[in-house]
Amino acid sequence: MVKTAFIQRHFYANVLHEDSIFSSSITARIHDILSKHSFNTDAAAAELSRTYSRTIQQSTYSKWREEYDKNANQKSVDNAQKRYAVGEPSGNKRKKVKRRREEYDSDESTGSRNDFKDRRVFDSDDEDSDAEISDELTGDKKKVIEFFETATLNELQLMQYCSKKKAEALIDCRPFTGWIDLVTKLQNNKSLSTDLLNSAQQVLITRNNIRHLMKRCTSLAQQMERAFAAGAGVKEQPRNLSSSLRLTAYQMVGLNWLAVLNCQRVNGILADEMGLGKTIQIIAFLAYLKVTGQAQNTHLIVVPSSTLDNWKNELGRWCPELRVFMYYGSTEERRGFRFDLAKGMLADFDVILTTYTMVGNSPEERKMFRVTPLHYVIFDEAHMLKNMNTQRYENLIRINAKHRILLTGTPLQNNLLELMSLLIFVMPKMFAEKTVDLKNLFQKNSKAKDDESVPAFEKEQIEQAKRIMKPFVLRRLKRDVLQDLPKKTDLVVTVAMVPTQKEQYGQLVASYKNISEGRNTYNGMSIMTDLRKLSNHPLLMRYHYDLDQLKEIAKLLAKDPGYKDTVVEYIVEDLKWMSDFEIHTMAQQFVCLNRYTLPDNLILTSGKFMYLDKCLPELQRGGHRVLIFSQYVILLNVLEVYLQLRNHRYLRLDGSTAVNSRQDLINKYTEDKGIFIFLLSTRAGGLGINLTSADTVIIHDIDFNPYNDKQAEDRCHRMGQTQPVTVYRLISQGSIEEGMLAMCKEKLKLEKELTTDETDNPDVKSVVKLLSSALGIDSSKATNLVSPKKEIK
Repeated sequence: MVKTAFIQRHFYANVLHEDSIFSSSITARIHDILSKHSFNTDAAAAELSRTYSRTIQQSTYSKWREEYDKNANQKSVDNAQKRYAVGEPSGNKRKKVKRRREEYDSDESTGSRNDFKDRRVFDSDDEDSDAEISDELTGDKKKVIEFFETATLNELQLMQYCSKKKAEALIDCRPFTGWIDLVTKLQNNKSLSTDLLNSAQQVLITRNNIRHLMKRCTSLAQQMERAFAAGAGVKEQPRNLSSSLRLTAYQMVGLNWLAVLNCQRVNGILADEMGLGKTIQIIAFLAYLKVTGQAQNTHLIVVPSSTLDNWKNELGRWCPELRVFMYYGSTEERRGFRFDLAKGMLADFDVILTTYTMVGNSPEERKMFRVTPLHYVIFDEAHMLKNMNTQRYENLIRINAKHRILLTGTPLQNNLLELMSLLIFVMPKMFAEKTVDLKNLFQKNSKAKDDESVPAFEKEQIEQAKRIMKPFVLRRLKRDVLQDLPKKTDLVVTVAMVPTQKEQYGQLVASYKNISEGRNTYNGMSIMTDLRKLSNHPLLMRYHYDLDQLKEIAKLLAKDPGYKDTVVEYIVEDLKWMSDFEIHTMAQQFVCLNRYTLPDNLILTSGKFMYLDKCLPELQRGGHRVLIFSQYVILLNVLEVYLQLRNHRYLRLDGSTAVNSRQDLINKYTEDKGIFIFLLSTRAGGLGINLTSADTVIIHDIDFNPYNDKQAEDRCHRMGQTQPVTVYRLISQGSIEEGMLAMCKEKLKLEKELTTDETDNPDVKSVVKLLSSALGIDSSKATNLVSPKKEIK
């Protein structure tokens, strides 16, 4: 019994918890084991430890679980501690894990599998321990070593923290005969580290995830093709459309495509080229849903402000049966609308028509569209949703609609990543979980950009994008579906600057070139903007008014009770930053400055205006009507004065034109054939408006984004145009505009591979390239102008 008591104490102390549930029955069992081992205490204790260890763990957990379930408050605390201890996800993370499992299950159902099951191929702690690194290649290790052995320079740079220099060092280390050899070479090379092993694994995991996504998209594409083959669409024009209007054959195809999407419960992007009637196809689709009883709730159409009236008119013209509610007006009016909608007025309408500004203008409006159940939400000019990191994107993706249709003539802007932003917006459940992988795959501005083999690298990315977008995007070009559309002729007109303008441009280039040699206090974008302004008109800079004249003007303004400031020095500083035309405009506004207004001949002194003097009279004699587009509002102001001096009748529309006045101006120009010219800003006048009454487009100053110019020229080259259209692009000879034109042509090449667009604003590399060419300096100096190095004090 003494030995039994001894073993029992030993067992309690080393194996059981003090309050073990076995305490009442353990004595008899101990005695049996002691007898078995002839009362050898060491052997008996060892068997007890082996026998009860696992049972005790399970039973102890059962007891803990019983107590855990009795106390709700303590439960959450204990649970969190438990997860922290064992590495189990908690809270929202657990939900994400569940979603990932569901997505994985979905992947499994399409025949794909996860080839990357290892957590990390290399633990940095192994370097500081005695753990033996083996050449046994299992799981991810085999794929990682193959990647290091065969990857190109571009592919190696896809790894996190892998610069071009490191990628070259990796290639120099080849071949890798095994895992030990690879790890050793990474450890012994000063520019490399074993962190690259896990980075390579992540690249491979990303590719694997994208491959699974591709398979799902391919499966969906095949499903859609079978649906089209089975005739799931519409064979006749919906009977509730106006009987006097007929859809064209390709528009019926578009309606069928939308109907199949609806049948398959899939969202999409209608990306027909500008001028093919995307608005009409959507109206026909909504009419189809109504007449077939498939409209489950009210639809929402979100459009740019400039196209609001056009949408309203087209809805009324094509399908008067659709009851449309315009959600647009002052703050007070919209508050009343929200009150009416909350009371149930929504059921009285088929369509809510609003603008991007209205739908996210206030927290109340964002909440209303977030909680109001809608059937379809249609986004016009959806390339405005190109950046998934913007607040606009976040607000719009939360709109509570069952389905989404995006409309755009330019489905991809800036880079391939932006197409992914659109696809994630359209199919959030399929794509959202892969957002990070998609960013990694389609990041066009990767470190590989500088390598000479980039074209092949980008071509591979484009092919990937094509495969992903196939099920969701319908894109037709005018040349393919409108054989009877009048011909469009594009002309690039290289215009010589007038002598004084050319001399001023040369001086400006020389001054900025000298700046690049010394300390940089100028911003590269500002330099580029100045060069562009002077290329177009000298009055956009300040050459006429010298410092003495500015001081005289400042003294007069300081005495004028209508001017905001009275300190001469402050007024002079303000005037220094103004252009000649801005000072001229001020001189017209203040009687005391009337003698400082510019003479008319300076308004006319521009190479491009000299060309207009020759071109416009010929066009007018030929019975043509002209749209003139410019990037700059101030240049539109100068053009207005020019047209007044030349007695040309004109209208003007830019971003400051009231939304409710824009359609009136368009109607006036259409109806009054005596109005020769319509002045428009490229951005405001290039979106969704119809000006087929004109047959000539003059792009006075080209945009960095060639598709903004295409949007502009297609205001008149579209359905309804009966005359041949001519587009003139004016380029100042020997100026930065020549470099811009070359870059735009390069960007447009992508359209042959993937309907694409480029950014509204130039990226750093584009600016560096332009400044290098315009100023005659090397790329390193141009880079310093654009992104100056910070001085270390």
